[in-house]
Amino acid sequence: MNAPVDPAALALAELLDGRLTDPFAVLGPHNTIGGRVIRTFQPGAVAVEAAARADGKLLSTLQPIGDFGLFVGAVADERPYNLRIAWPGGAVQETEDPYSFAPVLSALDLHLFTEGAHWNLAERLGARLDTIGDVEGVVFSVWAPNARQAAVIGDFNSWDGRRHPMRLRHEAGVWELFVPRLKPGARYKFELIAADGRRLQKADPLARATEAPPATASVVAEPLGPRWTDDLWMAARDQRQRPEAPISIYEVHAASWLRSERDAPGGASGVLDWDGLAARLIPYAVDMGFTHVELLPIMEHPFGGSWGYQPLSQFAPSARFGAPQGFARFVDACHRHDLGVILDWVPAHFPTDAHGLAQFDGTALYEHADPREGFHQDWNTLIYNLGRREVAGFLIASALYWLETFHVDGLRVDAVASMLYRDYSRKAGEWVPNRYGGRENLEAIDFLKRLNTVIAERAPGAITLAEESTAFPGVSAPVGEGGLGFAYKWNMGWMHDTLDYIEQDPLYRSWRHSELTFGLVYAFSERFVLPLSHDEVVHGKGSLIGKMPGDASDAGRKFANLRAYLAFMWTHPGKKLLFMGGEIAQLREWSHDREIDWGLLSEPDHAGVQHLVRDLNRLYAGEPGLHVGDASPEGFQWLVGDDVANSVFVYLRKSPRGDTPPLLIALNMTPVPRFNYRVGAPEGGGWREILNTDADVYGGGNLGAGGRVEAQRLGIHGQAWSLELTLPPLAAVVLKPERV
Repeated sequence: MNAPVDPAALALAELLDGRLTDPFAVLGPHNTIGGRVIRTFQPGAVAVEAAARADGKLLSTLQPIGDFGLFVGAVADERPYNLRIAWPGGAVQETEDPYSFAPVLSALDLHLFTEGAHWNLAERLGARLDTIGDVEGVVFSVWAPNARQAAVIGDFNSWDGRRHPMRLRHEAGVWELFVPRLKPGARYKFELIAADGRRLQKADPLARATEAPPATASVVAEPLGPRWTDDLWMAARDQRQRPEAPISIYEVHAASWLRSERDAPGGASGVLDWDGLAARLIPYAVDMGFTHVELLPIMEHPFGGSWGYQPLSQFAPSARFGAPQGFARFVDACHRHDLGVILDWVPAHFPTDAHGLAQFDGTALYEHADPREGFHQDWNTLIYNLGRREVAGFLIASALYWLETFHVDGLRVDAVASMLYRDYSRKAGEWVPNRYGGRENLEAIDFLKRLNTVIAERAPGAITLAEESTAFPGVSAPVGEGGLGFAYKWNMGWMHDTLDYIEQDPLYRSWRHSELTFGLVYAFSERFVLPLSHDEVVHGKGSLIGKMPGDASDAGRKFANLRAYLAFMWTHPGKKLLFMGGEIAQLREWSHDREIDWGLLSEPDHAGVQHLVRDLNRLYAGEPGLHVGDASPEGFQWLVGDDVANSVFVYLRKSPRGDTPPLLIALNMTPVPRFNYRVGAPEGGGWREILNTDADVYGGGNLGAGGRVEAQRLGIHGQAWSLELTLPPLAAVVLKPERV
């Protein structure tokens, strides 16, 4: 006659085989017909006892069942207990039983998550420090609805997925477990068993801290808890970031702006940590007159050569620069110095690394299953399934986390064009039309509108900026008016046209004249940022100074060209963005493996460009005519836009309110000086030259108006007055009326 089979043994077999979704049905305390018993699975243990949590009194000596690690013992009462586990070698571990605790995640948490509307997601799911009763520990939770089983693994359990299997909350597909006595700094991952039996070890999608790459584990985060000192900044930032405000952005790759002689705490060789960046980058950006720094993505990413644009941890600042607390200190320090912080943020795609989001629970959970929708051919990355509420909510919660938790002032959303169109960079037959048969990605459009709506509601004063290279209408129009709701859009058309113009030999610029004027046809159709970004100085494109026509023997002309171009940008309608190195006329193409060539500043031409950028920023901020009308057609007026033969451009910048003096800007984009060049002026009296890119302090020849010119009562260009100017070669001059 066969002995009866222990149901617990059968359930344990299912657990070991990856088929048990509720380990709490087997492990922990249970009332049975024969009385109350405790079961615990401790493979490798020598002995296990249950002791009263209050006084340590022995309640039961648990007996091994078989030789696979299951211990069972009867207890006489229901007092809270601890497990005393004896290990080979004499070590004894005492801890609370994870399987003696009730479910932790609330029904509201799970409901909001499944609806894609849990905006405090990082505070509730992932790895959360918690105290249950008087027991401190960490609540782990992970969304993996198609996994057969989930477990949390880490140093605390020898990375053994058998030791801490998790409970499935079926209504949300979320697995959870409270692990007592764990502290911040603990490394962990989730081990998921797919439907086909594969064991997958995955980093936490909601981790708020990680190991420094190339290591891939998630880390239980310390409470952030900084003492913020930026109340005044936060209260006023809405005014600082409005379309009427001067916004000049210094775009920075934090790992290569300046290299250190020592390694960062995260283990990144030669990389400044957040405190080092605060000490060096902030005073530099402030001295240069920038209003904001924009950081290429700092969310944890496995491959440094992606510059952060292939992130896997949308809630964790990269450990390359130290702990998250350091980033909070950096933002706080920026605000103390009246410097805003914008982060590049990437909801368009994610990398395929095995420890990341790809096939997270053995299925296409975060991505589309169909590669025609779910795979980016250009970047060999996967595309988020934004039609899935949990995924869209996950990303919006990430955006809010940076804005709310770290007081970040704005997010520049990467690769928006690739999100808007299903046929982006695809040939016929390689994409799936939307439900109406069109090419627009309706789910992504809805996502972007919702993203901007939620940010406006929850993070007042914060801005979003779209990197969007198409003519999609209303990118920066309010959602209520049918737009996408971004505060600003990068003006990629302006960038491409003007760079194409400036790269031409001046002899041929008359044939490209419209490339400098065409931007004004649509300059006010959106609220624009004029970007000279990192994308223009990589992949064989050379540096900004390297784009200027001429060879080494024409160095003077190359620098003059660059100075004139920068002045054109700073006096053109639109906010400004310049990638690091451009302000010193870096000669080499940017590389993420080395710092900017700061030694160039010992040379007058390079120091002159830096001086000019500093002065342009101060002029832009100090003259309302240059920024109040950045998004208004009343803020710009052509005086000379059609002098093709001489490649001369003259225009007015002014406040639409008419409450400040207008500024007159004249550009001569040839190496030939233009003497006695008459231009119209809106008022008489003296006009003072307030900037001249040919000034000797910038490395120029010091030709110009001599500091002042008197208007004459001779009408031209639709103006009642006119000025007779000397236009320096390859230069821009800015004049302002002298008013009593």
